[in-house]
Amino acid sequence: MGKTILKVSHVGMKFNLSKEKVDNIKEFVIKLLKRELHYNEFWALKDISFDVEQGDRVGVLGLNGAGKSTLLKIISGVFKPTEGEITVEGKIVPLLELGAGFDRQYTGGENIFLYGTVLGYSRDFLKEKYDEIVEFSGLGDFIDVPIKNYSSGMRARLGFSIATIVDPEILILDEVLSVGDRKFKKKSLKKIQSMMKSNVTVLFVSHNTDQIREICNKAILLEHGKLIAKGEVNEVCDYYEKLIEEEYDIDELPKKLRKKRRQKQKQQQQQG
Repeated sequence: MGKTILKVSHVGMKFNLSKEKVDNIKEFVIKLLKRELHYNEFWALKDISFDVEQGDRVGVLGLNGAGKSTLLKIISGVFKPTEGEITVEGKIVPLLELGAGFDRQYTGGENIFLYGTVLGYSRDFLKEKYDEIVEFSGLGDFIDVPIKNYSSGMRARLGFSIATIVDPEILILDEVLSVGDRKFKKKSLKKIQSMMKSNVTVLFVSHNTDQIREICNKAILLEHGKLIAKGEVNEVCDYYEKLIEEEYDIDELPKKLRKKRRQKQKQQQQQG
């Protein structure tokens, strides 16, 4: 048994989905006293528990709305859970919404210092790593252009390049290997794999089970906010693919499984 570096204990996350708008505290108190304040309770996660050992690479599976991104945001400290607790040992680098902290009026170069500071890097460190960040992003002269003129892929590439300039103890990835063109996807995957060689612990969300199988040694599966499977990566991926292929309409399936379902249907028609 290795050292437990992350412990998730009975975590739940509740949101209010009410569309009712309250503009200020006074209005809130008045509506509360008059019992006019409506609350639409929704549990995005409920009673989630699992441990991650140092060096583990854990795939997080589930269809849209399963609670994957919410779980990663809780682990990263973006959200505070409604119930339960998270115990973390080591520095976390979350790659969740790449470039979400950029200022659109600033250039890419200026945003290296802004976004890097948000991630906890010192100005001296960012100065030292500036050329390396720019080179990896592949933005070239566009680094001096305001972010508002960037495509979403360019912003994500710059965000990825800044966030991965250090080697963390825990790396959290939310679909980030799908950003950019094919060349950058290959480059970012190679970067992640090089980080893993230094015994970095990884939590990786993806709908692509091939990527999960390639990167991870373990996996967990969420469905409607509940943990329904955890264990060795191939076993959980096999269960996930079988589950959604049987229970969901073809239009709800990830691209790879839609293709697999259509091939299966075609074979059945030919045999029939």
